[in-house]
Amino acid sequence: MGQVTVRVNGYQHTIGCKDGEEQHVLDLINQIEDKVRLIRAMGGQFSESRMLLHVALLLADEAADLRTELGRARAGIAPPPAQPDPQLAERLARIAERIEGLAQSLDKP
Repeated sequence: MGQVTVRVNGYQHTIGCKDGEEQHVLDLINQIEDKVRLIRAMGGQFSESRMLLHVALLLADEAADLRTELGRARAGIAPPPAQPDPQLAERLARIAERIEGLAQSLDKP
């Protein structure tokens, strides 16, 4: 039986797996660590158990979205159109205003 020692959120864990599945376990741990970094970037202090709960929720949400997409694909239903990101729209509007301001200042003699 294989074993992999990994580090998640700064804590070391030994994970058992079938022989030959070690790399797969490491790939899964990388996904979990990506979510840990995402949650840390949001700020706030979390206990280890609360951090892992949030990671589990993010991964479960992604899995639910994928199951929905798979079901729609099997049924031949087109995916719904992507919803615009309101924060992105705001940032683009501010950038456009800054560009217009720069363009106006360049036009002045």
